[in-house]
Amino acid sequence: MSASQELERIRRKVEAGESLGDAELDLLRAEARRASGPTLRLAVAHALINAGAEREALPLLESLRRDFPRDLPVRLGLARALLGLERHGDAEALLRKVQAQEPDDPEVLKVLAVLGLRRGEADKARAYVRDALARDPFDEEARLLKEELEAADLPPLPTPREQVLRPEFTTALTAALARARVTFRRQGKDLLVKLASGGVGRVDVGSLYAAWCESPGTEGLTAHVDALAARLAGLSSGLGTSLESGLRPVLRPADFAARAVGALHRPGPAGLEVFYVLEDADFVRYLPESALAPARLTAEAVDAAAWRNLEASPAPVQPVLIDQGEVRLAEAFSGLWAVAAGDGHDGARLLTASQRERLFQETGDEALRVSLGRRELALVCRESDATACEALERLVPSPDGIPGVFRLTTVGLSAP
Repeated sequence: MSASQELERIRRKVEAGESLGDAELDLLRAEARRASGPTLRLAVAHALINAGAEREALPLLESLRRDFPRDLPVRLGLARALLGLERHGDAEALLRKVQAQEPDDPEVLKVLAVLGLRRGEADKARAYVRDALARDPFDEEARLLKEELEAADLPPLPTPREQVLRPEFTTALTAALARARVTFRRQGKDLLVKLASGGVGRVDVGSLYAAWCESPGTEGLTAHVDALAARLAGLSSGLGTSLESGLRPVLRPADFAARAVGALHRPGPAGLEVFYVLEDADFVRYLPESALAPARLTAEAVDAAAWRNLEASPAPVQPVLIDQGEVRLAEAFSGLWAVAAGDGHDGARLLTASQRERLFQETGDEALRVSLGRRELALVCRESDATACEALERLVPSPDGIPGVFRLTTVGLSAP
């Protein structure tokens, strides 16, 4: 098969809504870079949308609209990407402008029908499909939309999660702890909680707030924090025979010791500190130094057990991209990767042999740049990739992240 035939085959595959393999997408990207018109660049965007990578497609489509502001397929492609990102208002505003200029175009009507489907507006969606089929009774996509509308029992619109700012969450949590008669004290951004066993645990409120924001469902804030308070009221210190198996190391910035007074820690690489947490599905509990004597443990034994446990559970390495300051999964090679177990230990995982082996299998053996600006994951790129390095340096760290960039080699983590 000639190169032109192969390219045409790939284009038809994209038009049919099928996902491309990495080699096919790379070929399409390469041809699009050489082309002067919008067709191949638009095909790349649709290939990304087919793969569920609308966030990666969106900047490409916005660039195409700037270059070809009157091109109908470009504007419809942008509308489809916006629909995939659930930006229904933006998609509708764009489609209304297009419809005013092309009132009888069936392609516009089909995308408006999809918008109606996404919003649960079945009657509107049916009307648009009827209009599209009246103009072209053999339009396969319109017929599929008609069948989907006939077969689908459209669910009601979901009730949105209650919007709560972090100070409101903290206030609600402390009130719930008081109602549950849990003895606690705020220390910086954390809570010191008297445990059922008589010990004291340090709870990371930021992690609890992030879990609230990300959790699905319609549970109200009061019910949520009451459940957390009940769980905290029943927590034991975790000390005893199971302590060593529940320990994990975490990396924190150099000034964190001033906020985590009494928590066991030691100097780590690149000016960071190593702290130790007790594994828990819901809470981040730092191990207090005062817990060592009752458990007949040394700081060295705690450190060894924590790293041994983390070594046994390397995280997946996934391609990502940075979109308007947010880290998103990428469906294809982007030059950026995330070590992303999402349990808060991913920065420390970079110091384990098992994680570095898995990471360098994906990135190659050259030195990497590292960002720990998000506590729930670690971002890396090749040091030789100037564009990706710049993206990491521009990333604004979250309030509980570690600012700056670092250097990772087979030896370990260091300053760049």
